[in-house]
Amino acid sequence: MDSNNMLKKVAQIDEQLFLTLFNCKSPSWLKVIAFGLSKSGDGGLYLLICGAVWWLSNNEPYQLLPVTLLLGFAIERPIYFLAKNRFARVRPCDCLVTNAYIVPSDKFSLPSGHSAAAFLVAVILSHFFPEYTWLLFGWASGVAISRVVLGVHFPADIILGAVVGSSCAIFSLALVVPE
Repeated sequence: MDSNNMLKKVAQIDEQLFLTLFNCKSPSWLKVIAFGLSKSGDGGLYLLICGAVWWLSNNEPYQLLPVTLLLGFAIERPIYFLAKNRFARVRPCDCLVTNAYIVPSDKFSLPSGHSAAAFLVAVILSHFFPEYTWLLFGWASGVAISRVVLGVHFPADIILGAVVGSSCAIFSLALVVPE
């Protein structure tokens, strides 16, 4: 199988998985939770975290957290915008379903910016607060999955977003936080 056919097959599997997740008969409260998780990944929470840690912490290692987050986003955002416009993948709500539960902020879906940002934050916060690692990654996963459940991303979009965000976080930690 050549690479073009393989990519088409992966896209078909991705579309089928999206349709399975989006069309599953879930209780209405699940959509409410998905909406809340998605909203928590809009960006305001990240600014609040940076400001609160910087303001409340007198401990020098924690003072590096806002710097690390800001650097992580300074690296991740350009990668996200370049990839989004390079791949130019049409959102599922524009090609497969007509009843998405939210209106996306832009027209392309790959990668998921919400997933990238949530995983960037989860990786960095887990470094500074390892006792909350499971909670942070559970939240980041919830943000990512909510984007599929709400109809604005394919599963591959959120996976690539998680990889981009996690990679940028690891790179940012390597640059800012001394060993």
